Amino acid sequence: MKKLPKGHKKLLHAWAFYDWANSVYPLVISSAIFPIFYGALTIVKNEDGSILDDTVNFLGFNFNNDSLISYVTAAAFLVVSILSPFLSGIADYVGNKKNFLKFFCYLGALSCIGLFWFDLAYLWFGLLCYFLALIGFWSSLVFYNSYLPDIAFEDQQDAISAKGFSLGYIGSVILLVICLVMILNYELFGFKSEALPTRLSFVLTGIWWIGFSQYTYAYLPKGNKKAAFTKNILFNGFKELRGIWLSLNHNLQLKRYLVAFFVYSMAVQTIMLIATYFGIEELDWGEQDATTGLIISILLIQLVAVLGAMLTSKLAMKFGNIKILIFINLIWIAICGYAYFIVSPQQFYVAAASVGLVMGGIQSLSRSTYSKMLPETAVDTASYFSFYDVAEKIGIVIGMFIYGLVAQITGSVRNSILFLIIFFIGGVLLLLRVPIKNPATRNRI
Repeated sequence: MKKLPKGHKKLLHAWAFYDWANSVYPLVISSAIFPIFYGALTIVKNEDGSILDDTVNFLGFNFNNDSLISYVTAAAFLVVSILSPFLSGIADYVGNKKNFLKFFCYLGALSCIGLFWFDLAYLWFGLLCYFLALIGFWSSLVFYNSYLPDIAFEDQQDAISAKGFSLGYIGSVILLVICLVMILNYELFGFKSEALPTRLSFVLTGIWWIGFSQYTYAYLPKGNKKAAFTKNILFNGFKELRGIWLSLNHNLQLKRYLVAFFVYSMAVQTIMLIATYFGIEELDWGEQDATTGLIISILLIQLVAVLGAMLTSKLAMKFGNIKILIFINLIWIAICGYAYFIVSPQQFYVAAASVGLVMGGIQSLSRSTYSKMLPETAVDTASYFSFYDVAEKIGIVIGMFIYGLVAQITGSVRNSILFLIIFFIGGVLLLLRVPIKNPATRNRI
């Protein structure tokens, strides 16, 4: 297919459409159906619904079910943090970013399909699929994000980044609704129980991811080739990263922004990961089914996030990226303060809608702001975005650790939510130190 020029509408749409393809993973696997499936499989309850036993035997050791999946998740994020800068340096050096994007896409999607066979009798296989799916998703994002400055001009990046997130939210909600209809009405589809349609949801997630990503692959360029492949390619990857690390000393705007992003991203990502657990442990659902209520909250977050991403893009064009990011961090502070006092499902829905509004905005604007700050002469964009990606992943590890530590010391999850306000305050203060204008690129953010 003929290579499309930078800024071409079809090229921009094809890039953004990968969000439509891959966003089904974080919604179906990370947030909604798989966590409920995993809990039903690993928790033994009394007749009154109380938990009788939630331990799981794995490799000869007994684990709390939540602890086990947390350990696997942490291990996967650690692997991603190590792999992403290493692989992105290689990808840019040999100019085959699209091949790396495809590899991790297929790894993640096929692993999602493998979750169909998740069973306690073969727990190692199910956890391996979960582990590889997480690595595939997050590693593919490194290469996907790095295409943004390659395919879009500076004045297009905020809008197309927001479009990508919006497409992702819409597409993932569509598949989630399809899966939920199939699960909740299993008898109409000829199933004997909810078990098989639940497992089929994992298969549909993998097929959706692979299928729709083909449109993206048809138009994305292969990459910016810098040099021919050499026997020292592994070491050249590290040299690329070292060069970028040193270059940050000559780009004050980018360096200060990365620090600010690292701090406020800790809190954002932690809230996204623990929202469901907070809803289960801290709310009085009464006669209302907690599972249904949590799924409603997840859907609400996804739908409102579309509006948030689009609205944030327009506000950034008018007032500037840094000012809007500061404003969004202030809203996050208010949300955390509100969440500390909520006790009812109705209050939780209000919090969920508020989170959705600022979640879509802060994710899309953070990505496009970083893209705008890259040097105009940069060709190793995947390596630059690996720093961005690693900062986010390490932030998740630190944020989750502090969240758990505060909850353990104080005995309350609510205190952890309140503690996250510190990160958002830090984000505001650090964003205030980011120069609006970059002398090196003449970009005004």
